[in-house]
Amino acid sequence: MLCRWLAGHNENSEALRDFLCFGFRPQVRRICVKCSFPLEDTRPMAPKAPSTTIALNKRARFEYHLHDEFEAGVQLAGWEVKALRAGRVQLTESFVTMHRGEAYLHGCNINPLISASTHVVAEPKRVRKLLLHRKELARLVGGINQKGYTCAALSLYWRGPWVKCKIALASGKKAHDKRASIKDREWSRDKERLMKDHR
Repeated sequence: MLCRWLAGHNENSEALRDFLCFGFRPQVRRICVKCSFPLEDTRPMAPKAPSTTIALNKRARFEYHLHDEFEAGVQLAGWEVKALRAGRVQLTESFVTMHRGEAYLHGCNINPLISASTHVVAEPKRVRKLLLHRKELARLVGGINQKGYTCAALSLYWRGPWVKCKIALASGKKAHDKRASIKDREWSRDKERLMKDHR
């Protein structure tokens, strides 16, 4: 089948008019001359930007109503940074406590690399200090002591060369709230499946 590029054709071109009626992307100009049907664009797609997310705590979003969110730095050892680059971390059982006006991350499990932790005694679940401004620490203390909130760790991610932890003041969900969350999640999943089928 003889095909050619329609670059440079005017708007009165019959093949170009047929192409525009199909509603495809304007930059896809490759059209079959015989049937005027647009062909699939085989040009390579631009590479996606690498994800900066290290780990997510999906359980926290299911178990709690989230209120104020904060971005905190994390005090880490060298072997922990290498393990995070390899993705060897779990946040499922993590939580944040306040002690003497400072915030600390508990339950974050960082599994050490064998090659990177031969010269140190690695503690995968050690308590790690979170780095926050004074005003943010005051808001955390007020939410925990006055309003009875808990503080949950939501995610770990890279901000340039630094590891950041997103934390939030949270209150527990009731059973009916959890059922509503399940329904919303299932509906979102079904909606994505329907959209994919109709493309």
